[in-house]
Amino acid sequence: MKRSSIRHALLIGGCLAFAGCGSTGSSSGAGGSGGSTGDGGSGSAKGGATGTTGTGGASGSGGAAGATATGGATGTGGAAGKGGSTGTGGAKGGTGGGSPIDGGAAGAAPPFDWVGVIGTGQSLSVGTTPANLTTQPYDNLMLSLGSAVVPDTGPDGSVLSGVNPWDPTISGLSMVPLVEPVRALETSYPSSYPDNIYGETPHAAMANEITRFVKAAAAAADYITVHTIVGESGQGIPALVKQTPNTGTIGRAYAASLFEAGAITRLAKAAGKSYGVGVIVLTHGETDCNNTGYGDSIVQLLSDYNADLPGITGQSYKIPMYMSQQHGCPGAPACTKSSDLRPTANDFEWQLAVQHPGDFVCTGPKYQYPAHSDGDGIHLNVTGYELLGEKTAQVYYQRAVLGKDWQPLMPISVTRTSSTVVTVQFHVPVAPLTWDTTFDAPSIAAFKNGKGFELYTSATSSGYVTISSVAISGDSVQITASAALPTTGLTVGYALVNQGKQLSNHSKAVRWGQLRDSDPFTGHTTNMANPNYAVSFSMPVPN
Repeated sequence: MKRSSIRHALLIGGCLAFAGCGSTGSSSGAGGSGGSTGDGGSGSAKGGATGTTGTGGASGSGGAAGATATGGATGTGGAAGKGGSTGTGGAKGGTGGGSPIDGGAAGAAPPFDWVGVIGTGQSLSVGTTPANLTTQPYDNLMLSLGSAVVPDTGPDGSVLSGVNPWDPTISGLSMVPLVEPVRALETSYPSSYPDNIYGETPHAAMANEITRFVKAAAAAADYITVHTIVGESGQGIPALVKQTPNTGTIGRAYAASLFEAGAITRLAKAAGKSYGVGVIVLTHGETDCNNTGYGDSIVQLLSDYNADLPGITGQSYKIPMYMSQQHGCPGAPACTKSSDLRPTANDFEWQLAVQHPGDFVCTGPKYQYPAHSDGDGIHLNVTGYELLGEKTAQVYYQRAVLGKDWQPLMPISVTRTSSTVVTVQFHVPVAPLTWDTTFDAPSIAAFKNGKGFELYTSATSSGYVTISSVAISGDSVQITASAALPTTGLTVGYALVNQGKQLSNHSKAVRWGQLRDSDPFTGHTTNMANPNYAVSFSMPVPN
């Protein structure tokens, strides 16, 4: 019996060592140069955006193993390696850790009076209509631009002589209660900050749920978050990263983040409050679904935020990034046509958290959330946005407030247990594992009995290995093939291949799975169950 640990499926030269993932350089220091065109696309985007490929970079050393957890809490993973490119992350700690529930133990005090949350990404980060959360039940805040013109540029977007287009001291700015939509709705495309909002975002639901968690644990306590939303619908990672110029129709996200941070810092001081950024929330990946430089670009984006924001806010607190997986591209009707079946972006979105424990956190997939009425296989309805916000809040509360090492329902090892059986062991946030029977069976014949699991190889003409059954066994799933498995070149995947058909319900995505945990969490905005569904992934099966 041979076991493949997750530690053996990490970044190699900046690219995940998985099937379909090309080789690219990696550097966590200076930004990469050059770029490869990302396939896919989302919403109204017309074609893929140019991704950034890292150059060079020496390999970092591996992190130390995390201690095994005892009881409910999860052990903390080892630190990420140091050096030019990302080192191999430390071994995973013990499985466990329950869901936060009302009346739990009081957590840590917030690091600031006002905790900043910066939301960036593409269309799923900037909302949909109709807005529901139009009043603020607590004291959560956002920046109002009032009559201020931001960025202050000429009619053609050019920088005016002697004028700082992103001046955080401009008159007219104020702090107001966080409600949806956070600014006037935009109807044109493409469009960037401040005209980047298309409806209710996940942020009010996230903010309100964090505060509710804290008050449920200690009624006199409070937790105020201040939300900055800078995403750009339909745009790839080049529109979100640090860049100049930053006043055009596309590419204002990073500059807008720094502008709001500066303005809120100033207004917080005037109110006698402290402010700092507590988390970056990235809701993205469709346009960069098969950009092999995507992981490097995300690492550089977070590095830049951590280099630039402390100089504005004065904080020493290191800012993490939370990410959720995309499931539309390639393949959904709204995506640019692509011959690729499996998105490499999805592996980046959960593996970065393994390589950089504490810096990146994958909050899970989105294939389980309800679809927008247009049924394009990418976008969610308002309830879907709220469920996403509530899940992000739950993860934030577990990690930032309670100090627990929350991780998603994700694989931690793969074992070839017999000539026909592959076993995948999972980190399970709340045991036991179970199947969600409300999902369609896969439409690909070889995987129709896999409940989302896939076996594939280059040794057959189709590449597919037929699955006869799957079964849960404790914290593992046993995948049984209908015939002897190939001895080499075998990969196990989950919710990754384009099924060639949309899910008939839920998100109407083209990739999905049925595996979830038993987390009883129900958010107070939606009053809907929100357990943890397995991340989509691919991992090599040991020979």
